[in-house]
Amino acid sequence: MRILVVEDDAMIADGIRAGLSLAGASIDCVGGCEDARAALAANEFSAVVLDIMLPDGSGVDLLRAIRAAGDTTPVLLLTALDETPDRIAGLDAGADDYLGKPFDLDELSARLRAIIRRRDGRAATCLEHGPIRLYPAEGHATLDGVSVALSRREFAVLHALMERPGVVRSRAELEERLYGWGDEVDSNAIEVHIHNLRSKLGRSAIETMRGLGYRMAPR
Repeated sequence: MRILVVEDDAMIADGIRAGLSLAGASIDCVGGCEDARAALAANEFSAVVLDIMLPDGSGVDLLRAIRAAGDTTPVLLLTALDETPDRIAGLDAGADDYLGKPFDLDELSARLRAIIRRRDGRAATCLEHGPIRLYPAEGHATLDGVSVALSRREFAVLHALMERPGVVRSRAELEERLYGWGDEVDSNAIEVHIHNLRSKLGRSAIETMRGLGYRMAPR
């Protein structure tokens, strides 16, 4: 998953980046409302972690604006303003969840997974496709009940494909999901990840839709 973190405190932003990256996420950080608007307009994110008190405006006002524009990206508000009226105001503005500072990185990661599941209309924490099972919380996958060793990028590609198994994901879409702004992306990176996944899950596990992209093979 690719997460946008809108937080002006560099230490907190760096901590979130480090913690969520260990959980397999790709993280982009901005420090204010205007940069957040530009990032959301130019990129697709799995979710947004949004601070309320930003140097160029209110995160709640930004949230209202992006919801009014039809942006349904899941948003978790992260703030020191943790009184009940503040939580109510944030949730009524369109937030999917709310976490007060200080916070635990494992809880933040779990809450993000939960709001993404709700966005996708899923209740189960495990993704299944034929003999393949993927466990986002634990960061591992199994084939016929046997654990499969996957790199972080391989896991992210498989996660993207298994979220909507019948949907074709283009190479550009997968690159956007896997890599942040500062990451170097080789021209054949996605093809390499797909090749590695097929070698571990079976050559027929993932279909190539010529000129379009990739999807999980029909069961």
